[in-house]
Amino acid sequence: MVWNMNQKTYSKTFIDEEKIQDLLKKTGEPDDKEVDKVIEKAMLLKGLDLEDVSVLLNIKKPAQLDRLFDAALNIKNLIYGNRLVLFAPLYVSNYCTNNCLYCGFRRDNVDMYRKCLSVDDIKEETRLILEEGHKRILMLMGEEAGECDFDYFLKTIDAAYSVKDSKGNSIRRINIEIAPLTDEEFKKVSKVKIGTYTVFQETYHQETYKKMHPSGRKSDYSWRLYCMDRALKNGLNDVGIGALFGLYDYRFEVMALIMHAQYLDATFGVGPHTISIPRIEHAQNAPAAENIPFPVSDADFKKLVAVIRCAVPYTGMILSTRESPQMRKEVFNMGVSQISAGSKTSPGGYKDAIINPEAEEQFSLNDTRSPGEVITSVIKQGFTPSFCTGCYRLGRVGADFMELAKPGLIKLHCLPNALTTLKEYLVDYADEATKKAGDDLIEKELNDIPDEKRREKTKEFLKRIEDGERDLYF
Repeated sequence: MVWNMNQKTYSKTFIDEEKIQDLLKKTGEPDDKEVDKVIEKAMLLKGLDLEDVSVLLNIKKPAQLDRLFDAALNIKNLIYGNRLVLFAPLYVSNYCTNNCLYCGFRRDNVDMYRKCLSVDDIKEETRLILEEGHKRILMLMGEEAGECDFDYFLKTIDAAYSVKDSKGNSIRRINIEIAPLTDEEFKKVSKVKIGTYTVFQETYHQETYKKMHPSGRKSDYSWRLYCMDRALKNGLNDVGIGALFGLYDYRFEVMALIMHAQYLDATFGVGPHTISIPRIEHAQNAPAAENIPFPVSDADFKKLVAVIRCAVPYTGMILSTRESPQMRKEVFNMGVSQISAGSKTSPGGYKDAIINPEAEEQFSLNDTRSPGEVITSVIKQGFTPSFCTGCYRLGRVGADFMELAKPGLIKLHCLPNALTTLKEYLVDYADEATKKAGDDLIEKELNDIPDEKRREKTKEFLKRIEDGERDLYF
């Protein structure tokens, strides 16, 4: 791998397109024996190689899909337990110099109303998010070198952390999703109190990438692909990757995502803390969003979620509000471990109470329920809504996190923290019906904590929370 400082590109990448395409061509529809062999391997929690993945991606028979889905959910529960972590996105700015053909923020969208939130605006957005019960946010902005530049973004992080809501609660962890940074910028970020740094490659297929990103800094495929190398070399611990499904063959993108995860793990000893799985949705004046090049059916979407969970068992899989409530409900059973709730995709969207404001949004949403409605639904489905931030705050990050996540030991922390943070939500924000359902779920889930001492300590924390204490975690 050689970096050319003049051209600002890498002469070689770790994404072996030829290998991926060859595997996709030669792997036909598998028989039951092949499928069962790969699923048995996946249940060992060691991950899968690309040959295994190609087998699962070619499954078509309903009975085989059912076995795949069951395996994915079991793997997720073995690693993380029966919990779903919740967060909300907070958009700082929709100014952008890039021209991505699938995004409402694209430079050539002259109908977009551009906005950069002030520090006071950020504080108000944060307060409104807190009042819904959230404890973690994802901060985003377009790529712009003007007033909403990188240094300003760092100031907005401090502003968000400074806010308290009417209950005295504050944001406990901020993750960020902004454009790839330089070495020096990553060094600055490493000194800021953030959790995971996320960048989607969007598409790993180079020819498609070039078509979809005709101008702007984002048009450099390799600069984006290797941003996680720069992040991990310059002080960051946890990184998140993702692809935008619909730009190219979903099977190629899944295999490339897994190749990326394997590369990071082999090179740095730290695989992706999260993998995001969005599908393209409508966006204003975005031609690729109106005429999706490679539409992904609901059936294929469910399959790719399960395949990624089997192939990268330790990762946090993130599902956004792009998907409908029904689809989200179904995919919860296929290995998803983190979800957004009550999202707004425009700067100032929480204050303005705007849902799908086409003149300001990055993309349209299909799940427009409030966080409370989402949480109630999650509880009724039998999952535990979690607002946990314990790992970040206790230093269980990077390689330390991977040592616990890969063998499933992280569950000893995840489940108790899910219960204590759910209890906080129930006491501070929930209606009576949700409180009753949530308390019943907590009683049930307590029995799944395998360590007796941890179980008893969790019960103590729950009582202390009911008595008024907050922020008790393992």
